[in-house]
Amino acid sequence: MKKTLVLILLVWGSVTVSQGQGKEKYHLGSIAFYNVENLFDTIDDPEKRDEEYTPEGRRNWTTIRYHKKLQNLARVLSKLAGGDAPSIIGLCEVENKQVVEDLVKTGGLKKYNYKIVHYSSPDRRGIDVALIYRPEYFAPTFSKSYRLTDKTNPRFITRDQLLVKGKFDGDDIHFIVNHWPSRGGGQKRSEPRRIKAATLTRSIADSLLDADKNAKIVIMGDLNDNPNDKSLTKVLKASGKKPKGKNLYNAMLPLYKKGIGSLAYRDQWYLFDQIIMSKGLVMAKKYSYKYVPKSARVFAPKLLKQRGGKYEGYPLRTFGGRTYLGGYSDHFPVYIFIAKQVK
Repeated sequence: MKKTLVLILLVWGSVTVSQGQGKEKYHLGSIAFYNVENLFDTIDDPEKRDEEYTPEGRRNWTTIRYHKKLQNLARVLSKLAGGDAPSIIGLCEVENKQVVEDLVKTGGLKKYNYKIVHYSSPDRRGIDVALIYRPEYFAPTFSKSYRLTDKTNPRFITRDQLLVKGKFDGDDIHFIVNHWPSRGGGQKRSEPRRIKAATLTRSIADSLLDADKNAKIVIMGDLNDNPNDKSLTKVLKASGKKPKGKNLYNAMLPLYKKGIGSLAYRDQWYLFDQIIMSKGLVMAKKYSYKYVPKSARVFAPKLLKQRGGKYEGYPLRTFGGRTYLGGYSDHFPVYIFIAKQVK
């Protein structure tokens, strides 16, 4: 127990832990995900429904407001996971690669020299997913964007799923970044779309596990379902139990069972933002990166919460309806720690 407590205090680097007469040294890392809620630039893209996020649009989205948003997000991300910027961060609701480039060059993030993996999705509003990483710790070797389609509904369009493979301090790790279809129209009515999204994610993971049964896979994203919903438990086959075979471990399920959420709606908390792992990362061999047990967190300090009023304690977002609040996002970010014992 002492070892785990020491490990989860650090984000990245090395730590020596005393065990009886000997000492064990570990390299540590952190992986985070954040739905940054409508990170749009101020330029009207004629191919996207982004008009409201322009100076002339109903949001009155000015350069000042855009840069305020960037500063807020950079402040959050630079404080994640113990007060240091994570090694890997998955993002969703970014309009394009340029806004991500602006973000990583803002405030406390600039010094980390984050690099970006991004592909444009067909989403009608123009929002995408992306992965940013600190190059001193992660080196991508392959990336691909997977399109989610519905043969029964040719008009169905949503965000692509992003796969990034690479070397994480020498270990092969695969990241799948998601933003599954929303609950627009109600949870039950919209559930089939998330079932399709989960099926695609499961297919990507299976292709990696078929090639290597011990592949280390991290699936993260705003899944618009809770950890106990069908899309997660039945389709993705993610649970809070020790994973066997191709089954996955959902690091957020224990938090959800405690009533912890990453967003709130009508006085109910939901944990849509999740980090899920394959057996290869949860039960890794010695001298290989492994998930630090019970290290999963929802990052929800006071600065990210609304103070006073009807929505006290909710995530402090950029807009409340049409009222500009100057906040961060309608979601809290989530993160985990991983560690590798050094020979």
